[in-house]
Amino acid sequence: MAKVGDRVRFLNSVGGGIIKRIQGNIAYVDDDGFETPTLLRECVVVASPEVTEQKVALTQEAVAPAAVSATTPARSIPSPEEVEETPEGEKLNIVLGYEPHDIKRLNDTTFDTYLVNDSNYYLYLIYLSRADEADGWTTRFAGVIEPNMQVFLEEINGASLPDMDRIAVQMIAFKSGREFKLKAPVAIETALDTTKFFKLHCFTSNMYFDKEVIAIDLVTNDVARKRMVLDSSQIEKAIKAKKAIDRPTHRPVKKNPQKRPDIIEVDLHISELVDTTAGLSPADILNIQIDEFRRVMDANLKHKGQKIVFIHGKGEGVLRAALMKELNHRYKGHDVQDASFREFGFGATQVTI
Repeated sequence: MAKVGDRVRFLNSVGGGIIKRIQGNIAYVDDDGFETPTLLRECVVVASPEVTEQKVALTQEAVAPAAVSATTPARSIPSPEEVEETPEGEKLNIVLGYEPHDIKRLNDTTFDTYLVNDSNYYLYLIYLSRADEADGWTTRFAGVIEPNMQVFLEEINGASLPDMDRIAVQMIAFKSGREFKLKAPVAIETALDTTKFFKLHCFTSNMYFDKEVIAIDLVTNDVARKRMVLDSSQIEKAIKAKKAIDRPTHRPVKKNPQKRPDIIEVDLHISELVDTTAGLSPADILNIQIDEFRRVMDANLKHKGQKIVFIHGKGEGVLRAALMKELNHRYKGHDVQDASFREFGFGATQVTI
């Protein structure tokens, strides 16, 4: 809970400042000489007064250093205290955010790293990073995060980014002094595209921040971000192998094969659309496939009766589901059916304009 002297931000509105006094559930927040009465539960602690200048994250009773070594002793479990809980807070929503000091000078500004704990749970949290070529990880923060808090973790600059090609977060959720539903421990490792820190359009608005940030949703409604350790060469091999599986091994032999000029065949396997998948995320791959689908559809919208077969493969059905969504919303009114298995194998959809 916030206390007198804490620097806070307002949870559901723009603004913030230093708490000058508290009366009941109302905190009076000083912002440039003006006191604003605000519900105490709407105040998110940014830093306590003792370390505001150093921008070191605090919980209510102890300092959590912005960067700690492996020998830093673990904090003890906080003593039981009144935590104002909400029904929504029973599910974990954890967000990591990078906020620039001066978004107009991304080439030489510094960035504040924040962790938002939007839940009724305390978090034992460790935040780590490493460069792609490094053998091990570096601990950047370790400590306990209180419920319903936005906590400052560290300040970084452009020189820090080469060591942050990958980030990892490990956390355990618990409550102090009361019964609670057990949450599974979370361990997340993901690539951090550090080039985004120098691109203005990569900073976007987020409900937890006053300024535009690069935000990473670590846990959303108790569902942890998928651990993604991607190797582009392995992705390319897997795509080619899946493409071979999706198509039938044996096709009927035709003595006089006839071309079908009335049908346009479009292979949406990513290996047919780009020379290499190096550096592409699964989302990037899907976007490329959908863009090709749209390009073909738009080029043939005036050709009534034209048959188009989109070969998407079986796989997990993600691409087919995306195509059906497009056909049900963006391209409504066209005839859609499974394409001939004999001609195209499993995993193909025929659209008739």
